[in-house]
Amino acid sequence: MKAYVLKKTGKSHVLKITDVNSSSLYPNDVRVKIRSIGLNYAEIQSRKGLYGWAPKRPYIPGMEAFGIIEEVGSQVNHLKTGTPVIVVGQYGNYAEETVVPATQVLPAFEHFSDSENAAFAVQFMTAWVALFEICRLTPNDRVLIQAAAGGVGTAAVQLASTYGCEVFGTTSRDEKLEIIRSLGAKHAINYSKTNFVDAIQKESRGQGVDVVLEVVGGEVFRKSMELLNPFGRLAVIGFASLNLNKFNPWSWWKTWRAIPRVKIDAMATGSQVIGASHLGYLLKDTERMLKIWDDLATYVVTHNIRPSIGHEFKFEDMAKAHDLMESRRSVGKIVVHI
Repeated sequence: MKAYVLKKTGKSHVLKITDVNSSSLYPNDVRVKIRSIGLNYAEIQSRKGLYGWAPKRPYIPGMEAFGIIEEVGSQVNHLKTGTPVIVVGQYGNYAEETVVPATQVLPAFEHFSDSENAAFAVQFMTAWVALFEICRLTPNDRVLIQAAAGGVGTAAVQLASTYGCEVFGTTSRDEKLEIIRSLGAKHAINYSKTNFVDAIQKESRGQGVDVVLEVVGGEVFRKSMELLNPFGRLAVIGFASLNLNKFNPWSWWKTWRAIPRVKIDAMATGSQVIGASHLGYLLKDTERMLKIWDDLATYVVTHNIRPSIGHEFKFEDMAKAHDLMESRRSVGKIVVHI
């Protein structure tokens, strides 16, 4: 089969299609023929050698995909061949097929397209856990979503706004503002032109925000903390500003400075809660993950929510898809079709 095997780190040109042997199928596994792949920023960081959860090279990247079950292991009784599924995992989905434990496939949404199914799991589960599990979102909360036009951001805007929250969304480009509004954000702010702290204080009449979803780090994190109300909750789910270059000592300092940090005594004066999440480390907790999935899926169907697909590429154009995501010009989810 054809797959992208990451043998070394670097720019997008290190992504090359290779012929590899199909993996063996063990009793508790399923083999899935992949049709569409959802890209994640973590895969950009992995390609650059900056992602701590990446496996040892060489490996096939790809954390999520949509496909059809082709074969089931002898101990798998609840799944059948021909079933459409969403595949999630640490790696392995930049390929024509993948073999994974049956616990790593989830039921596809019948009313979703291939692209929507490929785009759903990582972004929506990340947003759901951050908002509802960590931040304990309540209706009427004022919620700040950083990088609101991205994959996690567009998911979070929809989840928070349909829950009855007043949503503030930030982005770096004017052309993304209307997209944020169309998904339910009452306030859309271009932080490259406007100080988002000042803008939110003005639009909230000085009342700040109750919940922040933070994916950038650095100065964005520090400014977000300025806006957080007493009893406010902030969830860190990414560090998009990190850009370490091992050959550039100055980048070491910048990276260290960009890592979000808090002072407990300062938090205590506002009775604030700061949390962080990385879903990958929860994959082994099957019972907990399935409960999260069931709650999320029920909510999404009830509120007629769909992933926001911004860009679609062919399998042979994976490097171009990476370049677009890394450029910060993408909107919503990037999907690659086989």
